[in-house]
Amino acid sequence: MPLEAAEKIRREYPNVIKVEATSFLPDSSWMLTAQGYVGYLPLTPEVGLRLLPKVPIENIFRMLEYAYDLESFHLLEGLVDCSSLEDFYDRLARLLAVQVLSRGRRGFYRSYQKRSEQLPFVRGRLDLRAACQKPWDTRIACHFEEHTPDVDENRILAWTLLQILHSGLCTERSLPLVRQAYRNTAGFVQLRPCQAEECIGRHYSRLNQDYQPMHALCRFFLEHRGPGHETGDRKIMPFLVKMYRLYELFVARWLKDHLPSGFSIQSQEQVIIDSNLDIKFKIDLSIFNEKTGRCIFVMDTKYKSKQPSATDIQQVTAYAETKDCQEAILIYPEDFGTVLRGKVGPINIRSVVFSLDGDLEKAGNMFVKDIFRIGAEENIG
Repeated sequence: MPLEAAEKIRREYPNVIKVEATSFLPDSSWMLTAQGYVGYLPLTPEVGLRLLPKVPIENIFRMLEYAYDLESFHLLEGLVDCSSLEDFYDRLARLLAVQVLSRGRRGFYRSYQKRSEQLPFVRGRLDLRAACQKPWDTRIACHFEEHTPDVDENRILAWTLLQILHSGLCTERSLPLVRQAYRNTAGFVQLRPCQAEECIGRHYSRLNQDYQPMHALCRFFLEHRGPGHETGDRKIMPFLVKMYRLYELFVARWLKDHLPSGFSIQSQEQVIIDSNLDIKFKIDLSIFNEKTGRCIFVMDTKYKSKQPSATDIQQVTAYAETKDCQEAILIYPEDFGTVLRGKVGPINIRSVVFSLDGDLEKAGNMFVKDIFRIGAEENIG
């Protein structure tokens, strides 16, 4: 690997790949260690890196169905034959383009937007103050509402499709559809950069309910773009799937859909430690007994192939302490052969596996049984 490629990894992707020289000699080889991401990184015009998942690609699709609310897209139908990450990206892009084109045939969502313009005729409400200040101006200042498709719902679609086109990861099979979908949306919206956060927490009604799964896909693409997006001399944009984030979302949604009756779940809860210094915890998962309102489990997901560390235990113990909870659980994607059973003061520390290697349905059911077997052992709930 050329030196400039190693320098680019160190400079632009320090959290994605750990790069180390094996010696101090001029022609030293390199040791690369992935840090929980999968995807594709273009490093030089001649060199690119593929970060391959340990998880079967069909299981990534299944995780997406839960993590990004994509059940209505039926991702498993005809999509599990992906042979590479590029194929994975390409098929999701095609899926989004098909949905956008389908909505376009029925008419894109419109809403009333407030506008203020100088017009040659009166429209809506006349701005008398502006008219009196400039009586010689033949154009009339008006305030009105316009029924337009130039709204955030469509801007998110257009911006995401543009990023997909810039990625260079689409094949000739899907590229014409993505281009057509982009042209159909970009023709009537003011294009602006959109963030993944804008796809979350939006209000949907019967008029735009079908935008929800499309925005979920947009969130995936915007959330997993590489940090070194360039235009000009690069044909391919970095594409990275943050597996730790996908794992967190997947476990949270799985638990929410499969919890026994009488229990509820809260994910990504922020606990303020010091508001002046802006210090806060973000607890991955908390499970509550609905009858008593008491937090019975605090859980932290760890997407890594190492055994529980002291740092992992310290973190989840602090979370349990803030919730006055005596059961703290660390969740890992692999079975390490031994199970953590520890205690810090009154808090019991346990490790549980939600495996991603095989059938996710079976693994998920075993995961839920393990959690509540712990609860039964400790007389919880």
